[in-house]
Amino acid sequence: MNVLILGATSRIAQAIAAEHATDGDSVLLAARDRDEVKTIASDIQVRHSTRVLIGDFEATDFDSHVGFITDAIEALGSIDTAYVVFGAMGEQAASEKDFSAARTVLDVNFTGAVSISEALAGYMEERGQGVIVGISSVAGDRGRQSNYFYGAAKGGYALYLQGLRGRLARSGVHVMTAKLGFIDTPMTFGLKTKIPIASPESTARALKKAAAKGKNTFYYPWFWRQVMFMIKAIPERMFKKLKV
Repeated sequence: MNVLILGATSRIAQAIAAEHATDGDSVLLAARDRDEVKTIASDIQVRHSTRVLIGDFEATDFDSHVGFITDAIEALGSIDTAYVVFGAMGEQAASEKDFSAARTVLDVNFTGAVSISEALAGYMEERGQGVIVGISSVAGDRGRQSNYFYGAAKGGYALYLQGLRGRLARSGVHVMTAKLGFIDTPMTFGLKTKIPIASPESTARALKKAAAKGKNTFYYPWFWRQVMFMIKAIPERMFKKLKV
């Protein structure tokens, strides 16, 4: 299988790449930091003796996305599965004071993700097969005062993926929405919580397995589905008073 991973410098993306490389799949890693991607690719290639390619990808360079997919197809031969992993948490306080900061969060997590997903969808729909795994977040299930820009972008992307899934369902292309909870990444560094934090490795295994099973919306860790069900059930008059 030929696998494209966008946002390849993240810990989750690296773990996904290693999972597929273990199976002997060919992997194309793409991100904005070419030097870091080269280092990651070399490590995976040495460890797993499989074909690992690299590409330059910028989430907010929307005009380049169709061309990027064309180049990726030429390099890999085909794209069977694509993971849209990139994201930017941003700083809520900074976004509230300066909309340019907020726009970066919105453009990376929503506009950029939608743009590249559409480019992938066009290719896979014409081909009549493929899998797109879009990484969203439980933060997108309900707007919280502590991160509503990030949550809005991730929530919007999840809604987009739901519509895309419906559009592509009859063409043989599957779209999976992954709603991740707390994963051990720089985004959760220093987080004080009693909720278990999952490793990137277990997350990668779960994502790969869920995509292979044709899951539509996948929460990981699994208990976040129940957590968010309860959070969404809190009446607005009470929820807006909570410091969350």
